[in-house]
Amino acid sequence: MKSCKKASFLMSKQLDAPLSLTEKLSLSVHIAMCKNCSRCNQQLKQIQNTCRQRHKKEIEDTKQNH
Repeated sequence: MKSCKKASFLMSKQLDAPLSLTEKLSLSVHIAMCKNCSRCNQQLKQIQNTCRQRHKKEIEDTKQNH
């Protein structure tokens, strides 16, 4: 992968849609070599998981109140 900018784009893209095999491989290789992008990717995954858990809890709370 040519740059961290491209890696950042792919990290963002994977939050919304699956990456192609080529994109996945490129991102994986870059993340393996770049400490900053690896950290950023982990943070994005944590944020995504937290949002999903929060959304799931809100749905459960809504079901219990109706």
